[in-house]
Amino acid sequence: MKAVIYHAYNDIRIEEMPIPTISEQELLVKVQGCGLCGSDILKVQQHSPPPVVLGHELTGTIVAKGRDVAGFSLGERVMVAHHVPCGACHYCRHGNYSMCASFKDSNIDPCGFAEYIRVPAAHVQWTTLALPRTLSAEEGSFIEPLACCVRAVERTPLMPGDSVVVIGLGSIGLLMLQAARMTNPHTRTGVRVFGVDIAPERLQLARELGADGVFLASTSDEEHELYAQLAPSTEGRGADAVILTAVGARPFKQALNCVRKGGAIHLFAARAGAVPIDLETIYQRELTILSTYSSSPAALRTARDLLASGKVRVDGIISHRLPLDRFAEGLTLMQERRALKVYFKIAGETSDGQYTV
Repeated sequence: MKAVIYHAYNDIRIEEMPIPTISEQELLVKVQGCGLCGSDILKVQQHSPPPVVLGHELTGTIVAKGRDVAGFSLGERVMVAHHVPCGACHYCRHGNYSMCASFKDSNIDPCGFAEYIRVPAAHVQWTTLALPRTLSAEEGSFIEPLACCVRAVERTPLMPGDSVVVIGLGSIGLLMLQAARMTNPHTRTGVRVFGVDIAPERLQLARELGADGVFLASTSDEEHELYAQLAPSTEGRGADAVILTAVGARPFKQALNCVRKGGAIHLFAARAGAVPIDLETIYQRELTILSTYSSSPAALRTARDLLASGKVRVDGIISHRLPLDRFAEGLTLMQERRALKVYFKIAGETSDGQYTV
């Protein structure tokens, strides 16, 4: 089978390797497709030393199952997330699942950008979900990234009627915008969500996906411009929460200047680098700064249900669909910010939108 193997940041190859063998507690899944995530790109840009597993936004079809596996059938379409918390350690008991040692050590074999994957036993139990018939393989590939957004929103202090600003409307920002609009997807609604980006076409897509308002981000050093745009919609207070999916000092300053007194700034962007923080401002305005990294088993199930019900839409987010052989091209498109989202079609697709095995 073919798989994308990372040897170094400038040496990523598509190689032939044996189809994985599975134990009695595992699954073998033929991958239908996999999205390219910003975290995959970050690993490459940071010159991460091997081994590096690339690809985790995947869906596939079960083609073999261990004797002890219950609850799944051959031929069933599934999504598989790459990390599994233990559920019992100090971090897990506090809801910090992504800080769990088991979470960080776990992964699929060999990677999401492969024709077949071995799904370890813990993944089978906790992070493998059947795809509803209403979801295509492409839509299902958004379950994992949406789950990351769901968990971020659930950890952000919000009440019905609050206003949220999402700065950065890449694929994650567009998902975050919709997740934030649901507030807690199970119990609360009524949050107003505003999107901010430097690209007019992304602002338009945010409108189509339900944003209550959008603002073109300033590229100048005018720190209060965003607040001036937002103030009429918030009775002059500013946003109750700002979620940053864009990196850098300027977006952080914009967040700091448009959040209300007593509000929250949620960092959902890696590699932001050093940014100046006036601790006196944080203290005097009673601001909360928090962050969330990755998802949880519960958030995965919520994300699947939101997509299956149509409460979160992903139409228009995938900008490029490529075969696995063009992985280098897709990586370059994302690195150079010429693509909103690249999706690699690994198995053949039929006319009804399903994938052949």
